Amino acid sequence: MKKHLLILSAVALLGACGENADQKIARARQEIAEMRLGAAKVDLSAALAEKGDDPALLRMLAAVQLRMGDGDGADATAARMERAGLKGAELTLIRAEAAVLRGRAEDALALVAQDNSPTAWRIRASSKLALKDPEGALAALRQGAAAGNDALLLRDYAKFLTESGDLDGAAQQVATLDRIAPDGYDAPMLKADIAARRGRMAEAHAVLAKLAERYPAVVEPWVARAEIYDMEGKLDEAISMTAKAADIAPTDPRVVALQVQFASMKGDWEKVRETLADQESTLDPLSTNGLTYAEAMLRLNHPEQARAMFQRAVTRSPNNPYSRLMLAQAQMATGDAVAAYATVKPLSDSLLAGPPELELAEMAARAIESPDAGRLAQRLAAAKAGTSQGLVRQGEKALATQDWNAAAAAYGQLAAMGDDAEVMKRLAMALSHLGRTDEAIKAADRARALKPEDPDTTYMAGYVRAAGGKDTATGIALLKQASEAAPQNVTFRRSLARFSVAQGG
Repeated sequence: MKKHLLILSAVALLGACGENADQKIARARQEIAEMRLGAAKVDLSAALAEKGDDPALLRMLAAVQLRMGDGDGADATAARMERAGLKGAELTLIRAEAAVLRGRAEDALALVAQDNSPTAWRIRASSKLALKDPEGALAALRQGAAAGNDALLLRDYAKFLTESGDLDGAAQQVATLDRIAPDGYDAPMLKADIAARRGRMAEAHAVLAKLAERYPAVVEPWVARAEIYDMEGKLDEAISMTAKAADIAPTDPRVVALQVQFASMKGDWEKVRETLADQESTLDPLSTNGLTYAEAMLRLNHPEQARAMFQRAVTRSPNNPYSRLMLAQAQMATGDAVAAYATVKPLSDSLLAGPPELELAEMAARAIESPDAGRLAQRLAAAKAGTSQGLVRQGEKALATQDWNAAAAAYGQLAAMGDDAEVMKRLAMALSHLGRTDEAIKAADRARALKPEDPDTTYMAGYVRAAGGKDTATGIALLKQASEAAPQNVTFRRSLARFSVAQGG
């Protein structure tokens, strides 16, 4: 078998050697058009080996490397371009973008300091984001858009606005991008993302299906469809899309993450463990893979290991309900009912608490002979038989699909049942999106009064003011306070940037 494979490899190499450089270049152009960038990189490198450092080929190679995120490769290509006699702004921009990709954002800013082209503004924005300065990034994106229509800048601008929650602003940039690059790849991907965030799932699927047909070697449309089906609760369809993605790129981290996620949803914890075991020491405790691996350890009878992993996650993100519930389960599994009850209590006290939270809280309360056990048993029975859980499910579905009227109705009814910071926070968000700013502020302020030290409630109190254009200065101050309290939260930082730049702050 080994000899047979070696013979096949030799035949393949002989076939490749039979092609001249022009054929490889022509194929690379087609591969670039099809977004098969890895193949294009190979063909361009081979053509350069034959033709020498041709400036036009080096430009193509550098563009491919930058699009792939290969900063080291692009920097090496820039050096070859300089040796071939190229100089000036074009070379500087390639070096600057490569510097950002190589983790040298300050160097990139210095390289483009005197350049006011759209590309230079895009590189400034990327550098500012790398330096955790979203306000500077947004300002650069705005100036770049004003300097001229540049497809890559508009792509980055739309992504920034999407992630900061400004879907209308993002859609405007995508419309411009679609106009200047009607046959491009980026605009449809962004359109699908915006449609999904607005709850228009059928529209998103239609766009992505066309994109997958047009770019059969690209994995992203299949990954996006899998994620959307997951949002819709259609697990079998999500798994089918993931399988198609795996046919294209079986080792792509996004594909592997989806496989792990869906294996956990199917209860195949051994598969989760086998897939992630060799990454255990490098897994981020807050990442989807990190949390899923920790749960696999719990389900596979390694509660001490799971407890340590979930403890790290809760320490870094105390408001993550999944991490908190899993930590409490691990604490119970290790015989520490006192810790388990303290951990799960913020969840079980909430109006949003369902049977999993209430059942665990009751179990822990009984184990420590707490007088709360009886009350929790009554709430558990009511949750199983009553309407509150139906309202919780309605509210969560409405938020996922951005049906703000339905969300306001569900959380309004839940708010009438008693004081709950999370309910009031979600109600405030829905009211804000409906333009009912005064009511949104009232709900957000109530949430903050119930949990004054919680960055989430501080953020919402700031967001509804800034988004509604009422008492904007206070809103921005609250957004800044939330961002400082939770500096790792990208949404907080980008919302602060969005409203601060809009106010010239």
